[in-house]
Amino acid sequence: MTHLLTQIEIEQALGALAGWAQTGNEISRSFTLSSFPAALVFASTVGHLAERADHHPDILIQYRKVTLTLSSHSAGGLTEKDFDLAREIDAIA
Repeated sequence: MTHLLTQIEIEQALGALAGWAQTGNEISRSFTLSSFPAALVFASTVGHLAERADHHPDILIQYRKVTLTLSSHSAGGLTEKDFDLAREIDAIA
């Protein structure tokens, strides 16, 4: 089983990520793209990253805005996998 992060570990990891916020057992961030097609391409790229990591976020597309929510549902909260994927997503944003 994957190690759940403590609240202190979560806060430290969030401190190194711009724009991500914790709500309960999840972290999320919204990205505003230049157009609806750009939002679709971004969401697809995130999907490929997630598939490679075998860690899948919730993806909400609202016109040009894409909101990503990460949580390790199988572990019941936040793990390093969530922050690893968040860093990968930030690198392509």
